[in-house]
Amino acid sequence: MINKRKIINDPVYGFINITSELVYDLIEHPYYQRLRRIKQLGLAELVYPGALHTRFHHALGAMHLMNEAMTTLRQKGHPISDEECEAAQIAILLHDIGHGPFSHVLEHHILNHVPHEQISFLLMKELNRQFDGKLSLAIKMFIGEYHRPFFNQLISSQLDVDRMDYLNRDSFFTGVREGNIGAERILKMLDVVDNQLVVEQKGIYSVENFLTARRLMYWQVYLHKTSICAEVMLSQIVRRARALVKSGVEVFATEGFGLFLKNDVTLEEFISDKRYLRAFTEMDDNDIWACVKIWSKHEDLILSGICEKLLNRKLYKIMISDEPFENSFLEKIKNDFLNRDEINENNLSYFVIDGTITNEAYLSEKQAINILTKNKLVVDIADASDLPTIKALSNVVKKYYICWAKDVYLRE
Repeated sequence: MINKRKIINDPVYGFINITSELVYDLIEHPYYQRLRRIKQLGLAELVYPGALHTRFHHALGAMHLMNEAMTTLRQKGHPISDEECEAAQIAILLHDIGHGPFSHVLEHHILNHVPHEQISFLLMKELNRQFDGKLSLAIKMFIGEYHRPFFNQLISSQLDVDRMDYLNRDSFFTGVREGNIGAERILKMLDVVDNQLVVEQKGIYSVENFLTARRLMYWQVYLHKTSICAEVMLSQIVRRARALVKSGVEVFATEGFGLFLKNDVTLEEFISDKRYLRAFTEMDDNDIWACVKIWSKHEDLILSGICEKLLNRKLYKIMISDEPFENSFLEKIKNDFLNRDEINENNLSYFVIDGTITNEAYLSEKQAINILTKNKLVVDIADASDLPTIKALSNVVKKYYICWAKDVYLRE
């Protein structure tokens, strides 16, 4: 008999308990083990060398926090069955199982604008089939169809255990201390009113810290200009490889990745054709890096040039602005490239890329973070807090960027 009641030593929380045999079997499944080979922060390691942790780490940490939340709510007298507790842990354990290589970086480049949440849902349904329906309750919680909505709020909301873990974990591995949120304190302050998740008033300062930390982590880590630049370059690499494949040029690719390079796969096609699900679950970061290394020697000088630069961290130049760039400025950069014999309108877009980034720490219209006052009133954190910064955090901050190659050599 295999002992499935394991304890995992986690660098962020200490010991994480695997609380049921079903959870153990799901962790052992190839779909979940694949997450060991997908880094949590994509290319952030080019900025923060310690950012080598994976989606596997993160999902285990989120499951641990979910178990802590269940313990707190039970201690406060809320009836939560063992079945519900297990289902909530499974739902958060599998919430990121639909992430592809490099997580968010290539989310809309490998598939045709299919969000990872949709793929997570499809993979959970497939696992439910393989496990004879044992994940049905977890799936209901995941998609928000369970009659006790606070479970879904713990899985996916503006104060969920997913965000609590990734802020703490990403802060730990990047060394950006501003992201440390004190999740334990928030979890101890959780409560439920009318089946809705609330935070006791004495936990308001922890929530304020959580929202501030999230805003800072976005600017310092997730939207760091060097990370954005590297992500743009990787996106252009995949775009160029796909263009070459479709034009009949031979381009090496691993079997699964090659299928997605040849086809613009929509969600409908992903659901109807089982080849895509199998190929997707075979892919991870290693597929992309293997291709990038081989493509750095490809005869197409655009593909090989960008690959070589990314491999050796010779990144494009990037500028970020609070205001849109003047058209005259953009045209000047583009014209400087077009004045070179080897650059034309057809390949210019690989070397000059502009776009936008947004930072939204708290949007109460999506789903408010509710505070339970001492008078037993439920109030939005933006109204309950005496900090003017909380209302300021409700503003969506939009910035503009332009990336361009510092040097381009397209002639052998």
